[in-house]
Amino acid sequence: MPELRRDPVIGRWVIISTERAKRPDQFSSALAEKEDMKPGEKCPFCEGNESMTPPEIYAVRNNGSLPNKSGWEVRVIPSISPLLQIEGNIDRHGHGMFDIMNARGAHEIVVDSPSHAKESQLSKEQMVKAINVVLDRVTDLERDPVIKYALIFKNYGQAAGGGHIQHARTQIIGTPVNLQRVKEELAGAKAYYDYKDRCIFCDIIKQEMQAGKRIIAESKHFLAIAAFASRFPFETWVLPKTHSCDLYKIDRSVIPDFIDLMKILFAKTRKVIGDFPYNFVIHTAPFRRDPGKRGYWETIEKDYHWHVEILPILTRVAGFEWGSGFYINPLPPEDACKSVREAVVSI
Repeated sequence: MPELRRDPVIGRWVIISTERAKRPDQFSSALAEKEDMKPGEKCPFCEGNESMTPPEIYAVRNNGSLPNKSGWEVRVIPSISPLLQIEGNIDRHGHGMFDIMNARGAHEIVVDSPSHAKESQLSKEQMVKAINVVLDRVTDLERDPVIKYALIFKNYGQAAGGGHIQHARTQIIGTPVNLQRVKEELAGAKAYYDYKDRCIFCDIIKQEMQAGKRIIAESKHFLAIAAFASRFPFETWVLPKTHSCDLYKIDRSVIPDFIDLMKILFAKTRKVIGDFPYNFVIHTAPFRRDPGKRGYWETIEKDYHWHVEILPILTRVAGFEWGSGFYINPLPPEDACKSVREAVVSI
């Protein structure tokens, strides 16, 4: 029979549809990119093509290289089609019963490497540099009093919204409101903490480490698991073992360990299903500035736990999912976990 599973954090239900089940190695990577750019097309993210992008916001550069010229290692630019803009005021107002505000915020692209390469082709050292720049940018966005949240994400492949240019990059969107999905997690984490005086994510880590059947990979500081109520085949969560609510405030000495785990995790997954489109999303706590909410902020620091959600695009979301809020996953997460964990790769 199909099985209903409840997400322990936000209470969302998922249908593990076993009658539609496939073996893990039967999931096709047909949605992955077969080509990169068209013949003769230039990549705007490659070194030497800086004039094809808006002026850079920030860059890690070699000594003596000039802004918006060659000689950079990681480069940050505004999105050419930003969802939110850094200029102007919010001007929040009502229109009858409806609320309206200007799309004030930030939308930045962190170009992870000057060389034209996919994520899987980047060296560990280059990935560490890129993550450090992401953390630098989030730290800077926190200084903007309008921005309440910074969402960090990657879209890989056209099916995941990543476009046809396969140049490794990360997006950061700073929003003037807290995100609904994160607010649901904050509410669930607080309710659990109020009842048990413990972080729900820390308890998930402890239980999964004891059970072992959904642990995909593990490093000294991080744990990768197949989420108990996985919405999608091969959905994976990566959590720091030590409690922390803010990604951008982590001890940066653990970043190489994080990269090691990520490289192993993606290599193993690709060994099972081939190259695949995915969304990579980081949920961290919102910025906390309002002194009137001091007690609420202190609770967040105790009950919330930042984490990564890796969402492969291998199935389609259709009418039932949109209409009900349920997701249908044709692969039990335990089966996905076992196949990826047992894959043999060399990094």
